[in-house]
Order: sequence, then structure tokens, then C-alpha cells
Amino acid sequence: MTIDSVTELLRGALVTALVISAPVLLVAVVVGLAMSVLQTVTQIQDQTISLVPKIIAVLVTALFVLPWALGRLADYSTQLYESIPTSFL
Repeated sequence: MTIDSVTELLRGALVTALVISAPVLLVAVVVGLAMSVLQTVTQIQDQTISLVPKIIAVLVTALFVLPWALGRLADYSTQLYESIPTSFL
């Protein structure tokens, strides 16, 4: 196994992890920003107010994206296992 193949495996794993986590993180950022704007407009400065909507939005997004994310992870795992015989040559 060469350094190039290890680098390629690591790159593929990191890209897959970023793509799978991106929708949930994007929703958390958007909801957090919206709650911050709402708190600024209403001048309510309680830290816990933004936490509950963010948790709910992240959970709903995770449930919605879960089939796609598992499919993507299964595709990557299949590709990884299929490349084992060729990676040791």
C-alpha cells in the first residue's frame, strides 16, 4: 500500500463524512442565526431560547436525511471493500 493510496482513502473518508454531515450542520447554523436575529429584534437575551428550536430542527433534519446518508455511507463502504484486492498490489 503506497502513500498515494492511503492519502486517497483518507480523502474519500473525509469527503464522505463532510457530505453526510453538511445538511444537519447547515440547518443548525441557519436556525441558530434566525434565533439570534429574533432575540436581537425582541431584545430577549436568554441563552436557552435558541437551544430548543435548534435541537428540534437538527433532529428533524437528521431523520429526514438519514436514508440518504446511510445509502451514501453504504456506497462508500462497498467501494472501500471492493478496492481492497487492488490496494495491496
